[in-house]
Amino acid sequence: MKFDRAGGILIHPTSFPSPYGIGDLGPQAYRFIDWLASAQCKLWQILPLGPTGYGDSPYQCFSAFAGNHYLISPDVLIQEGLLTQKDLADAPTSPASRVDFGLLIPRKLNLLLKAFSRLDSMPKDSRDGFDYFCAQNASWLNDYALFMALKDSHGGKAWNTWEEPLRMREKSDLEAARKELSSDIHRHTFYQYLFFRQWESLRTYANDKGIKIIGDAPIFVAYDSADVWSHPELFFLDETGNPTVVAGVPPDGFSATGQLWGNPLYRWDVHKESGYAWWLERLKFALKTIDILRLDHFRGFAGYYEIAAEEKTAEHGHWVPGPGSDFFRTVDSKLSDGAATAEISLPIIAEDLGLVTPDVIALLEEFQLPGMKVLQFGFSGPENPFLPHNYVENCVAYTGTHDNDTARGWFESTTEHERSFALKYLNTIHDTFVWDLIRAVWASVAVIAVTPMQDLLNLGGEARMNFPSKLGGNWEWRMNEGDLSDSLAERLKELNWLYSR
Repeated sequence: MKFDRAGGILIHPTSFPSPYGIGDLGPQAYRFIDWLASAQCKLWQILPLGPTGYGDSPYQCFSAFAGNHYLISPDVLIQEGLLTQKDLADAPTSPASRVDFGLLIPRKLNLLLKAFSRLDSMPKDSRDGFDYFCAQNASWLNDYALFMALKDSHGGKAWNTWEEPLRMREKSDLEAARKELSSDIHRHTFYQYLFFRQWESLRTYANDKGIKIIGDAPIFVAYDSADVWSHPELFFLDETGNPTVVAGVPPDGFSATGQLWGNPLYRWDVHKESGYAWWLERLKFALKTIDILRLDHFRGFAGYYEIAAEEKTAEHGHWVPGPGSDFFRTVDSKLSDGAATAEISLPIIAEDLGLVTPDVIALLEEFQLPGMKVLQFGFSGPENPFLPHNYVENCVAYTGTHDNDTARGWFESTTEHERSFALKYLNTIHDTFVWDLIRAVWASVAVIAVTPMQDLLNLGGEARMNFPSKLGGNWEWRMNEGDLSDSLAERLKELNWLYSR
């Protein structure tokens, strides 16, 4: 579909200020939306909202449908009578500038358990709302809640270590588990109700302010997820439930051994036989919770890199054709309300970074999907496609993404050639480089312009959100209470006015 010209900010809710050790869907999120509206921004981009596990990555979640219960706001729960101020007393001091997941997780789970213990004291309309939520989302919620309850009962261990009858989903054993773990299952469904109620309230608030939310859907799901456990037939698994092949990308200039992601790969033939039913449900649900959907690793729909599960690096994989045009034609015909057109009518952005081959370009052009341009990648020379003079209108331009260094961090660590070219290209100096980088993205013909909050704040590499292929120390950055200043909003507002965003 065609998008209106707009500008926005990339920041995940975990990065908001909060006294509880992690940003959440409470007062600071609403304050950010007010600030964004005051800067006349029309877009807020986030990372995936799913429940994070080992490594704390929003791209490796326990479910492609569920919400992250660590984002539930204690302040909102206090307003609803599910928590008291006494419940928050004697909490350990959390660092203000980063998320300490080791400190946060037990504390947040303890608060949520207290809220669950007061479920019966909720007003009748809230309890009816809970029942309605469970009924409306039963297709994924029942399996997810059972999966999480079983993980809890197994000390958090991955599902392929469980007893064989549970691992292989023997019907009688699952029924027995549902009875034995009924309270824990109820607890996990309640957490999802709280999350989605808070999220929908926040999203409605943003929409009422004229702000749309760009969400993020990773193409692959985590192996240790309710999705793989409950739908093993959709993935390349052996008779014991272990992956036979996994996802990654081959060696390149950033990694001599490639990136071994380890996600199980889809049996696209099985998905096609079902009319892509699981994907249709997933995308339909996603588009009910956000306004614009960014498809991560879009090139995997054209062709994906397959690595044998026993390999220790990504050096020896090979490319396999993806579902291609048939997938997107089916998705658009089933989920779109509009008349059939040449372009896809759903609000989708394609993350087409990395190795872009002719089949990827053909897929983008066939459905007229906007791809991504990251200006930080552009300073090798005038022919670089990431430079604004080479952009087309139908693209989304960024100063950088969550996977890159901050703009200032990049400038301070890049080669002298790239630094010199960047200064000449932007006609700038060191002290004003970051803001002139943002200005170049906003001034470009790209229909959508986005900058991470870290770049707007001119922060260095210490504020980087993620180092791909590095385990630990990621996803921790948080902004400070005073960062959302009126002067910064005015400066951004001027750019939005100058460049009709």
